[in-house]
Amino acid sequence: MFARNIRMQLKPNSTAQFTQTLEKEVLPVLRKQAGFQDEVTFIVPGGTEALAISFWQSKENAEAYSRSAYPEVLKTLGKVVEGTPQLQTYEVSNSTIHKIAARA
Repeated sequence: MFARNIRMQLKPNSTAQFTQTLEKEVLPVLRKQAGFQDEVTFIVPGGTEALAISFWQSKENAEAYSRSAYPEVLKTLGKVVEGTPQLQTYEVSNSTIHKIAARA
């Protein structure tokens, strides 16, 4: 399993709009992507920053999303996000939710 970690600076007073945009516009796009497994989003207290972690069956699935649908998702989030989100990618080592054990 593979994960994409995106850190975003939110525009002032945009927490509710950010959450609604994710639910109504971003998640439907993610659910249509091959290999998409799950999305977990966090907002820091005070609503100045958000962290979104998406889980993918494979690195290839995540990279295909990054090339195809992600640019449009960035445009959609532009109304609530300041600057360019910071992306990091990871191989998932453990997860109780996704029942993944550490590799030997």
